[in-house]
Amino acid sequence: MAEQLIISISGMRGIVGENLTDSIAADYGSAFGTFLKKTHADKKEKLSVCIGRDSRSSGQMLKSAVIAGLSAVGINVIDLEMVTTPGVGIMVRELHCSGGVSITASHNPIQYNGIKLLLSNGVAPPLDVAERIKQFFFDKNFAFVDSPHCGQVTSNKQTDVTHIARVLAIVNKEAIAAKKFSVVLDSVNGAGGPVTKKILAELGCKVVAINDEPTGIFSHRPEPTAKNLTGLCEVVKIEAADIGFAQDPDADRLAIVDEAGDYIGEEYTLALAAKCVFRKKTGKAATNLSTSRMLDDIAEKAGSQVVRTAVGEANVAAAMLEHNCIIGGEGNGGVIDLRVGPIRDSLVAIAFVLQLMAETSKTVSQLVGEIGGYYMRKDKFVADESQAGQILNLAKKTFTVARLNTIDGCRFDFDDGWVHLRASNTEPVMRVIVEVKDKLTMRKYIDAVSNIRKEIIR
Repeated sequence: MAEQLIISISGMRGIVGENLTDSIAADYGSAFGTFLKKTHADKKEKLSVCIGRDSRSSGQMLKSAVIAGLSAVGINVIDLEMVTTPGVGIMVRELHCSGGVSITASHNPIQYNGIKLLLSNGVAPPLDVAERIKQFFFDKNFAFVDSPHCGQVTSNKQTDVTHIARVLAIVNKEAIAAKKFSVVLDSVNGAGGPVTKKILAELGCKVVAINDEPTGIFSHRPEPTAKNLTGLCEVVKIEAADIGFAQDPDADRLAIVDEAGDYIGEEYTLALAAKCVFRKKTGKAATNLSTSRMLDDIAEKAGSQVVRTAVGEANVAAAMLEHNCIIGGEGNGGVIDLRVGPIRDSLVAIAFVLQLMAETSKTVSQLVGEIGGYYMRKDKFVADESQAGQILNLAKKTFTVARLNTIDGCRFDFDDGWVHLRASNTEPVMRVIVEVKDKLTMRKYIDAVSNIRKEIIR
């Protein structure tokens, strides 16, 4: 059965040539442009949107289509060409645009591509705004203009320079450079290779880059998980490097390999970045309900606290802006620092991890050992909307001793761990995440969730 085109708070994602075509992309561009015009009706001058793409072969086609859709409703477009997604977020604000577009399918396989929308603050639209844009698209309610009033297209090639400058401004460049770290970088032939090699050079690192050419033909499955990064682990060992970094195709996520060539897990990316930040600053952190307690442990030791949000980068960024958080992100390897931009950024994560290593003179494995860790298991199972509701209700009756958070499904916090149950926004499944200190406790909560599921879905 053919997959459905997904339109959610994260934008649009589909299979190119099957459910994502140039005409659909053009319509989505017109829908976004029409939305911007209606929300900025008081502005007499033309609005502008900046747009960039990752390295996927279909990116140029989809970018051109979105540009056409925006221009057709009278929006000026600034073409950033091939850049990272955090780079687009930075340039939205740098160029004072009314919005931004990143053509990317993030960590998804090569047959996919997508269209990620950003508002003028550089953040993805909140749910209510995303629904309005989605409705413009479905209704084909586009505010087309005549020829003299079509949007104009210009180019800007300053994204990488601006991005690097912003990241270097928040770390101790000299302290990092003095260590002359040996780094292996795997950019999976995505958009992150060129800019990341430049900033690592600025930080005085000796870089061994693999899969760094932005061809869009991914050398391995693009999600930066352990099973996809065996090659990076091997090169770190061969080179006797201090650390290995792995990006996804649009470079908003980062996974880390330690000096022994061991994959340490994406959850540690945010934890290490937070450990660096909390050494010198006080303030709150923000993350979603599905992210490890390691962040809470680090914040607590610093006399701080963590604001928890619904799953989704836009929700975390909104909470950071509301609470003026000094660090935030998600357990998928995404780190956000508002001084650079309100969007996940692998360059920010790299800089903080290197600074932590430089200032403590400790290896990655030593720093991970200090943080400690948990056992985490992620799973999903089929459940329609009605079944999902019943499962959540039964879970509430089952886990009565837990502290309950219901902003996104149900997260049950116990003294010895937590369970998060939530329905997917894009498919008829429920996702379950369990994090505990030991394997015996893991079995206890996994079995409890399994029994709840069986009770509802016989």
